[in-house]
Amino acid sequence: MSSAMLDHVIAQVLSLQVRLLACQARLVADTDSEALHDLRIGVRRLRSVLRPLRALPGVDQLEGAAKALGSLTTPLRDREVLAAQLLERQQVAAAQARLAQRRQTFASVAASAELARLLAIIDAFPVFLRAAQRQGLIRRLQQRIDKRLEKQWKQLRQALDDPAHDRHRLRLLIKRVRYAAEAYPQLQHSNSRLQKALKRAQSELGRWHDLLQWLLQAEQQRDLAPCVSHWQAQLAKAEQGADATLERLQAQLAQR
Repeated sequence: MSSAMLDHVIAQVLSLQVRLLACQARLVADTDSEALHDLRIGVRRLRSVLRPLRALPGVDQLEGAAKALGSLTTPLRDREVLAAQLLERQQVAAAQARLAQRRQTFASVAASAELARLLAIIDAFPVFLRAAQRQGLIRRLQQRIDKRLEKQWKQLRQALDDPAHDRHRLRLLIKRVRYAAEAYPQLQHSNSRLQKALKRAQSELGRWHDLLQWLLQAEQQRDLAPCVSHWQAQLAKAEQGADATLERLQAQLAQR
């Protein structure tokens, strides 16, 4: 069983390697506005595959490289999302100011040391895992992953049950269990109904998080001032909507 699970892990990593290389090519050519976003999703999915494998040989290095690329691209993606919102609010000059360097930004990510390091480690990772398997360093892999995923679900349930729950932390925990369930479907930690509930909660918490960040930035960036009253009203609605969705998710998890 460990061998079959290792095959699955390697197939997932190789698939994500192809995806990341395609995103890199799109960034170089500046073919579309979603290249950076897709790169980040690929990195997030890679980390979801890796997280239950911690302490296995080579995993820490690959996860560290993925985390570094995520840190590099977070502010760049946040700027893209804000620019899209500004266009929606007819704040064209403010939006263009944040999109002006898009081509250079994409090129810098494509040529970054962080992306180069991640791709280099991914390239060697399957061979490294096979060598570790031959040396008997990878045993009871399915049980290990299953246990780690169940721990993630327990953390989410406990966070939802906390009356003083932190929406920021819940957003991260929901992402974690959702992507891990997708990375390891054979372990059946989630069903389609629960995955839809997780996706909706993640989306609503993401909207709340964006509004909160924009309002914080508006305190320092004067050209955001025309949007502040709208964002404040939307933030209150987003909080109510997210909390109602989280209550429904909590009820579903109680039946899991």
